[in-house]
Parts: sequence; C-alpha cells; structure tokens
Amino acid sequence: MPPSDTFFTASPEWHWWVIAYFFLGGLAGGSYFLSALLDLIGNERDRHLSRLGYYIAFAAIVLCAPLLIIDLNRPDRFWHMLIQSERPPLPMFKLWSPMSVGSWALTVFGAFTFVSFLGALTESGRIRWGLARTLNDVVRRGRLSGLFGLVGSAFGFFLASYTGVLLSVSNRPIWADSSLLGLLFLTSGGSSAAALMLLLARRSPNVEPEGVRWLSSMDVSITIMELIVLTAVLISLGAVAPVLLASVWGILLLVGVVVVGLLVPLLLHWRPRLLGNLSIPAAAVMALIGGFILRVVVVLSSEAVQHIASSGGFQWHV
Repeated sequence: MPPSDTFFTASPEWHWWVIAYFFLGGLAGGSYFLSALLDLIGNERDRHLSRLGYYIAFAAIVLCAPLLIIDLNRPDRFWHMLIQSERPPLPMFKLWSPMSVGSWALTVFGAFTFVSFLGALTESGRIRWGLARTLNDVVRRGRLSGLFGLVGSAFGFFLASYTGVLLSVSNRPIWADSSLLGLLFLTSGGSSAAALMLLLARRSPNVEPEGVRWLSSMDVSITIMELIVLTAVLISLGAVAPVLLASVWGILLLVGVVVVGLLVPLLLHWRPRLLGNLSIPAAAVMALIGGFILRVVVVLSSEAVQHIASSGGFQWHV
C-alpha cells in the first residue's frame, strides 16, 4: 500500500489551546442542541434540565473565544478575523476562509447562547430584569421559540463539526485523509454534552426523573453513532490507519476513546447495577474523558504519525 502524500506537509503546530477549544466547542454545540430539543418536545417540568444545557453552552462558549485568540501568532490582532483593517472598519466575512467562517459562527452562536443563558436565569428567578424577561417571552417562549431553537442548534451543529472540517482542509496526515472528522467531532460533542448534563442533572433536585431517563437514552444513541463514525473514520484513513494504530497514539485511541470513552459507558448504561448508584455518573465521567482524549489523539498524532512514516519507522508493503 503506497504512503499518503499528507506525510510530506508542514505542521501548523497546534497544541493544547486548540485541543481545549475543539473540546469546548463540541460541548457547547451538543449542550445547546439537547436543550433546544428538550424545549421543543418536553413539557414545563423539563425546563430545569434544559436550563442546565444552556448554562453549559454559554460557559463553554465564553471559554472558547480566549482559547482561540491565545493560539493565534498575533493574539492582539484577533479582531481582524471579523473586522477589516482598512477604513472604514466594516465587518469582514471570507466564505473561502475556514478561520473567517469559524470566527463568525462562534460569534453568532455566542449570541444565541447568551440569549438562552439570560432566559434560563430569568426563568429560574436568578435575575428579574424587565428587558430580559420580555426578550425571553418573545424570542424563546413566544411564536419565535421554535425558529430560535432551530437556528441556534444549526449554528451549534456547525461549530461542533467545523473543528473537524477545519482539520480536513489542512492537508496533514490523518486530518486530510478522512472527510468524516467533522461528523466524528459532532457526534463526540453530542455524547460529551449529554454526559455532562447527566452528571449535573443527578445532583439537581429540581430535575425530573423522566428527563434524566430521556437524556440517558439520548446519550446511549449518540454514543453508538460516535462509535460507528469512529470506525468509519479509521477505515477511511486508508494507508494512514496502520501507522496510527501501530503508534502510542493508536493505543491511546483504542484504550482511552473506544474502551474507556465509548464501550464502558455503554455497558454501564445497559447494566446500571454493575456499580449501583455510581454507574451513570461513572459512565458520564468516562465519556467526558474519552471525548477529550479523542481530540488529543486527532490533533497531536498527526505530527507523530508523519515522523514515524518519514523516519522509516513503518514499513510499507506494496
């Protein structure tokens, strides 16, 4: 099998700031979608659970922006991703630039998460601003509520999957060898979000058991989807897959992501008596760990795999 031509490209040198940004972006998108879906199909009693998702989404987005800015070569010029430097300083959108598209998606989705976060605080009685209550009644609980949740979820989906798409256009080993990384990051963000919401919901006395069971069912479904997509990604890597799986990163992927982050949580959901009351919290924690490790492996293994291939550490068989 011939080597991939992605082995002969330069590394963008992305490290932990980007990994954290990718993880939190997926967490924000997945949490917002689950909460919006719960608002759409649930009832009044489910709003305590949906508010948890909006809290998570807004907190994750607030952390995403500085992580993205810090990783830039010139952090002080981050605003150039949104505003042109020439006068007058008008908004700038470059459809052909993944960074420009991603920056605007993060900004717009941030606006949706802020409105939903504000509405959640209003409904819980934590703030009593008249303007916030009016905005919430019109946008999130009035006739526009369905449209608002749909558009917000679409931007959340885009942000969660965009990080994988951004890697795919960089022509690096693993990243450019599969067109499914966006879908993988999307499903991983959804499973991580469901896990964190479950973890927090079990500590909240206001969340209804029916909502927890629904969320647990969603977690199982999304985790199965993630497992299927991950398998498809490995198959789609072609010549790169043997190099990855023969490295320490491949072992970390199989053990840390597949076993710890996917298979064991599924087992604990299906057999909750194994650990008693700790089964679901343990499954949630392991799912979160697996979701983070997935991004660590995808981002950091690219350079390591290239080094293995270029140094002759892996023999190709034609």
